Amino acid sequence: MEKRELESYLWGAANILRGLIDAADFKQYIFPLLFFKRISDVWDEEYQQALEESGNDLDYASFAENHRFQIPAGCHWDDVRQKTLNVGEALQEALRGIEKANFETLHDVFGDAQWTNKRRMTDEKMLDLIEHFSEVKLTIAQIPHDLMGEGYEYLIKKFADDSGHTAAEFYTNRTVVKLMTMLTDPQPGESVYDPTCGSGGILLNSALHVKEQGKEYRTLKLYGQELNLITSAIARINMFMHNVDEFLIVQGDTLDHPQILENDALKKFEVIMANPPYSVKRWNQAKWLKDPFGRNIWGTPPQGCADYAFQQHIMTSLKADSGRSVVLWPHGVLFRDAESDIRRKMIEADNVDGVIGLGKNLFYNSSMESCLLVCRMQKPPERKGKIIFINALNELRVERTNAWLEPAHIKKINDAYWKFQDVNGFAKVMSNEEVLFNNGNLSVQLYVKQLQDDGAHGLAELVATVKRGQAQTNAALDTFFMRLQGIGLS
Repeated sequence: MEKRELESYLWGAANILRGLIDAADFKQYIFPLLFFKRISDVWDEEYQQALEESGNDLDYASFAENHRFQIPAGCHWDDVRQKTLNVGEALQEALRGIEKANFETLHDVFGDAQWTNKRRMTDEKMLDLIEHFSEVKLTIAQIPHDLMGEGYEYLIKKFADDSGHTAAEFYTNRTVVKLMTMLTDPQPGESVYDPTCGSGGILLNSALHVKEQGKEYRTLKLYGQELNLITSAIARINMFMHNVDEFLIVQGDTLDHPQILENDALKKFEVIMANPPYSVKRWNQAKWLKDPFGRNIWGTPPQGCADYAFQQHIMTSLKADSGRSVVLWPHGVLFRDAESDIRRKMIEADNVDGVIGLGKNLFYNSSMESCLLVCRMQKPPERKGKIIFINALNELRVERTNAWLEPAHIKKINDAYWKFQDVNGFAKVMSNEEVLFNNGNLSVQLYVKQLQDDGAHGLAELVATVKRGQAQTNAALDTFFMRLQGIGLS
């Protein structure tokens, strides 16, 4: 099957639901059905291969060793397809049966959609969906793992486009993810962690990065935690669809209850990449003051903004020698007064390696400017006591409200980071002392002055500078109001 044909086929399932349920809920029905169909068809394919190998030995063909996943009697796609009444009930029983038979790998993987709620999903609609998916055999021979993975990612992107503001919880701009992966450069055998992993795109991209280099990507160990139950299930299915087995993705609140532990302490990783939810207001600040995992290494962030709680969790989860991280943030984390003490301590510890200012619209469904905060636990000698600032605000392509990095943009930014040299109007290497002299302000525009031409371009730069100043003023006001809230004044 060709890629476009697969995409059209997959999106056709979503169109069956259009008007029946909200677009934001498509994912909790389509992804489980797609995965159910895939593993059923692959089971049949494995069965036929085993028959051929054994000279039509039916018992041998059914052995668990011949199948990636086990499908108990009555729980196959074809069993559900034969039902015409109470289809949702039959489907739910089949999905739970498969989860139970593959508990270590597939527990809760199908989510918690209301399959038996006929007011939400009638038998007729269920049959329409099942017949639509039954049109194509989703075997590995028909749709190899790489193509199946691309089709799954296509659906994630389409659902993000279709569902508005809810998209940000499970989708990160894939061109930014590509840059993040190049900056951390995961290697075979290393561990990669995303504490707010969404649909798992960042973790998968790290494996793809190693594979593209011709190295053994299957030795990479992938770990993630995701708050939302449905989204964490989507992430796990995403891994299976890409034929990745060496992963652990758990569901839960990373700040309140981190679950990826080792010897009752946070597990340590070589690489951490993340796009955390920004400016979370509802988090347990009181618990953070006496955090049992010792993550408050530089202090307690304000109640109205948990950004530096996530950042400190990330730093505490890095290996002391080889640990490195890159986090996608809004620009406010670089200069807000409320977190200046935490920021100064992070710089004094010599953990900040680079700050990359990115342009607008790279956050999903948001026009905010973004930045990448690159950190290392142990810098190489030539980078010790220094930070590189890269002003890549104009390194992007914009069409209407969508923006992305072209390969040339990614290469330019990545080359500047690794060369660690001044580039007039684009990159500047500063000492920690110089940055601390500015009260730990990491705002890229403070250190990298863009080249200005006379005339209209110079005027445009001046207007942009004024707008950035207004943004910093607004951020300071936000901090002021958060502090008033903190002492009980509304």
